[in-house]
Parts: sequence; structure tokens; C-alpha cells
Amino acid sequence: QVQLVESGGGLVQAGGSLRLSCVASGSTDNIYRMGWYCQTPGKQRELVASIRNGGSTNYADSVKGRFTISRDNAKNAVYLQMSSLKPEDTAVYYCVSAEHWGSTWPHWGQGTQVTVSS
Repeated sequence: QVQLVESGGGLVQAGGSLRLSCVASGSTDNIYRMGWYCQTPGKQRELVASIRNGGSTNYADSVKGRFTISRDNAKNAVYLQMSSLKPEDTAVYYCVSAEHWGSTWPHWGQGTQVTVSS
């Protein structure tokens, strides 16, 4: 089993920046991809960004050019640098990981709240 612990959320003004961190523990040897989801009340969770072992990344259209995902395999960590934040980025952000390519993410963190004030 993999445990994911996020940190770095908080309150920021529109236009500001935040950096989310996530550290994985447990059975981390087989982690192939990691990512970040966001969820706001009444909406489905949305995949914000993901990164594979080789470093290839994918982003939701809404964050392209503003968010950057990165990974430190030696530390079993993934990061989300969030810049030019907008009030609509306000959400709970979840770190996720998976051992295989596909659309499912078996492992989820507990989430960290990001609030962007206008």
C-alpha cells in the first residue's frame, strides 16, 4: 500500500503563487505516475496535472501555462507549483499515484485546501 501526504495549501490572493508538496511512503518502488486532482463542492474531481516516471507531463487546459508539476523520484515526492492563481482555482487538492498507465488512480492523499481570494 502507498500512503500520500500533502502539504503547502493555504490562503493566497489572486495573482499569487503556492507550491504544493506530496510525499509517498510505503510500497513506493512500483509507483509509475503521480498527479494532482482538485475538487470543489458540488463538482466532480478534476485531474489538474500528472507526471510519469520518465518526466512526461499532462495538464488540464485550465492550468496550462500557470501550473507546473515536478517530481523527485529519490524522495518519492511530487510538487505542484501554482502561479497566477485565480479565485476559480480554489479547491481541495489531492495527491494521487498509480503503478500502471491508465485512467484510474488507486492511491489518494487526504487533500489540502487552497483558497484564492479576489
